[in-house]
Amino acid sequence: MKTAVVTGAAQGVGLATAMRLAEQGYRVWLTDAQALDEVVNRLRQTGLDVQGVRGDVSSEDFVKELAATVQASHGAADVLVNNAGISLIAAAEETTAEQWQRVLAVNLLGPFLLCKYFGIQMLAQRSGSIVNVASVAGLRGVIHRSAYNASKHGLIGLTRTLAGEWGGRGIRVNAVCPGWIKTDMDIADQGSGAYSDSDIINRVPMARFARAEDVASAIAFLADSERNGFINGVTLPVDGGWTADASWDSLRTKTR
Repeated sequence: MKTAVVTGAAQGVGLATAMRLAEQGYRVWLTDAQALDEVVNRLRQTGLDVQGVRGDVSSEDFVKELAATVQASHGAADVLVNNAGISLIAAAEETTAEQWQRVLAVNLLGPFLLCKYFGIQMLAQRSGSIVNVASVAGLRGVIHRSAYNASKHGLIGLTRTLAGEWGGRGIRVNAVCPGWIKTDMDIADQGSGAYSDSDIINRVPMARFARAEDVASAIAFLADSERNGFINGVTLPVDGGWTADASWDSLRTKTR
């Protein structure tokens, strides 16, 4: 049985991904800064093989301990999904250094640490697949998200660099770039008055928000080395055409 590690797995895309991989026969380790007991128990009741570990992915001590625990229990991880992330909506001139550093710590330092310590295991066995969850904000600029955008642009750069550095040693590294999803993080952002449902729906050619399951399916596709063993260094938008369409909203909505 193959082993997968999914971060930010208490809810949203992370939880949907953990469920999808477990349903496909992976032994899945979920990790999150939030409590996971209820989620893990619910998944186990459906017969899925899952474990939960609570911790902060931006802590090197936690990541080292997590990697060691997984390896001691089941051997090297076969799949790593770096999904944990936090948002920040603020004008650049009002963003504090502390806010900037926290967003970069969780969204970029954390994935690097996880890639490093689980990558060491994968390099030793000369096989593995890493999928980083970036964002359309890593492909374009989105106003009032300077820290978040920078973290996701950086994550795409890390993805491409590791794909080149490790591809010849058996590890594939890819990224997905979701559009707006109805997750708890989105609800909190929208609650601040930053945007409305219609702002997103009118911008997306497919005229809806992404679903967590849409992104989970793309992650599972990229993770599968047996079916997709020659896909490496890809940045895959899962955005309903957001980044493909340069039309203005009134023109786009006329076609519906």
